[in-house]
Amino acid sequence: MTSQARLFSRYIQDLPSGKLEWIGLRPARKEPMQEVNEVNAIAGSGLAGDRRCKASPNSARQVTIISAEQIKLIASLLRRKDIDPALLRRNLVVSGLNLNALRHQRFRIGDAEFEATAQCHPCSRMDGALGKGGCAAMLGHGGLCAKIIVGGLIKVGDEFIPLEQEA
Repeated sequence: MTSQARLFSRYIQDLPSGKLEWIGLRPARKEPMQEVNEVNAIAGSGLAGDRRCKASPNSARQVTIISAEQIKLIASLLRRKDIDPALLRRNLVVSGLNLNALRHQRFRIGDAEFEATAQCHPCSRMDGALGKGGCAAMLGHGGLCAKIIVGGLIKVGDEFIPLEQEA
């Protein structure tokens, strides 16, 4: 376990569980997101039906996750009432916990287990999707990338459970 992972793991026991609010799949590059209510998370690959699934086996970016709270903050910075999660091109929207505290940590959603790997930085296309300043508004609020450790079915409404790590 890296020193950064050890640092974050100290706070896992203090995190409440959250909830999976939204699931989106990217069928192809630059294609519109497809909102679904459930999806099979495939260990080592990604979400079934997402363009990244099996494209880069064992990638650290199999799934992208953002919190509803981060989306509200981005909307506020852009002086917007709300933002459709599909515009942000993240796979999962969760709520009820500080997603950034889960970096380098494991968590469970439905039947699947994930490990957060890195921050999910916005790309320059966010200015086109959100308007001028979209990319800047997302800096530091773009969510996390994760890999799937244990595959299984995940559904909107599933509990998002941080898992304690072994030292």
